[in-house]
Amino acid sequence: KTIKFIIIHYTGMQSEIETIKRLKNIRSRVSCHYLINRKGLITQMVMDNQVAWHAGKSKWKNFNNLNENSIGIELVNKGHQFGYQSFSSEQIYSLIDLCKNLKKKYIIKTENFLGHSDIAPLRKLDPGEKFPWKKLSEYKLGCWYGIGKKKFRLTNQKKIETLFFKNLYKIGYRYFKINKRGKEDKIIVTSFQQHYLPQNITGKIDLKTFKISHFLANEIKLA
Repeated sequence: KTIKFIIIHYTGMQSEIETIKRLKNIRSRVSCHYLINRKGLITQMVMDNQVAWHAGKSKWKNFNNLNENSIGIELVNKGHQFGYQSFSSEQIYSLIDLCKNLKKKYIIKTENFLGHSDIAPLRKLDPGEKFPWKKLSEYKLGCWYGIGKKKFRLTNQKKIETLFFKNLYKIGYRYFKINKRGKEDKIIVTSFQQHYLPQNITGKIDLKTFKISHFLANEIKLA
């Protein structure tokens, strides 16, 4: 009953062998429930009913430190530090099958399939802009958007920014103040764009970025 979220990560290490050694070593203080390698092989590292140290300091909606409320899935990928790779099709289809099973088993809501960077945007980049969130949404594993033809008559940039952050708060993002802009806001915008607008990661709230936030916050039924 405590499992509410699936959090997707990349390993961010130079090799699969190195990754497994680290995940098995209690002194590393990092673990996950499942590891999926480049060939799509799934290895269970921690049982579902046990807490794995994968989310760390994190927030989403009213949840803090999501380790106790989530299952963590790591995809073998060198990550931004060592040469970020596209995820293999074998990896993604194994992930989809696994997530479909977990969703059914634990009655996890569609919108609760998230990336590490969604719940810890000030610390994490994974799974990054190459992760195919749109594809997962086709299997009801995470939300996506359809902007439609609605026109917005917004010319005041300050108002756009305020409405954008109100939308993000409604979706579930944290680590910012709704009515007061801060120096870390650009990181939050970048994290949102990595997930929903990977072809245009600028850290700036342009009209399309705002429209996507509006659709996700107001058109999709969020619990």
